[in-house]
Amino acid sequence: MPRSTFILLMGLFCLLVIAGVTAITVQQWSPYSSTRVGGAFSMTEMTGDPVTEKTMLGKPTAMFFGYTYCPDVCPTTLLTLTNVMQRMGTDANRLNVVFVTVDPQRDTAEQMKLYLSSFDPRIRGFIGTEQQLASMANRYHIPYRRVQTEGGGYSMDHYAGVLLFDKTGRLVGELPYEEPETSVFAKLETLVRPDACVKGAPPRVDLWSGVSMNDVCAS
Repeated sequence: MPRSTFILLMGLFCLLVIAGVTAITVQQWSPYSSTRVGGAFSMTEMTGDPVTEKTMLGKPTAMFFGYTYCPDVCPTTLLTLTNVMQRMGTDANRLNVVFVTVDPQRDTAEQMKLYLSSFDPRIRGFIGTEQQLASMANRYHIPYRRVQTEGGGYSMDHYAGVLLFDKTGRLVGELPYEEPETSVFAKLETLVRPDACVKGAPPRVDLWSGVSMNDVCAS
C-alpha cells in the first residue's frame, strides 16, 4: 500500500474515533438522550392528591426538579418563574408549573406548602418516596445526588434547568438556569400560545434556544 494512501486511511480512522468519542461524551453529559424524555410517574401533590403523568395532559408543562433547602438555584429559578407568571397574567392559568422535590427525606407536604407560599400560588409541588423519585428522575433524565456536608448535614446536587413539555407530554424545550426573564416570558407565552404573535417578543420562539424563527412581531 502506498505510504500516502496509508496516511490518508489512518487520518480518516482517527477522525471516526474522535467523532465516536465526542458522540458518546455528549450523550453522557446531556440530560436529553436519543430516548424519550418523560413518561409514566406516580407522585403525590403537596395537597395530598395522587398525581401521574396523565394529570399533566391537556396543558403544557414547565417542570423543575429541586428541593426546599436549596440555597440559591431553586429560589432563583422559582422567583423568575413567579415574576414571569405574574407578567403573563391569566395566560399562566393555561400552564402547569411544577416543582418536584429531589429530597423526599426532608420535603414533606407541609414543608413544600410553606416553601412554595413565597412564590406564585399556581406553582404546584410534587413529593414522593425515594423509589418514586428515582423512577421519575430516570424517565425524565434528571441527575441528582446527595452530598454530605460538615456537621452531618447534606445538600442535593441536581439538574438546574426547567423542562418544557407541550400539552401531549412531549418535550419541546428547556429554560437553562439564569435565563433572562424576557426570554423565559417569550418561551412560556409561546408554549401556551404557539400560534400567536406575542407583543414585545419574537414569534414562534425556538424553545431550545430562545431564537426567533420569524421576524419580530409588529407592535
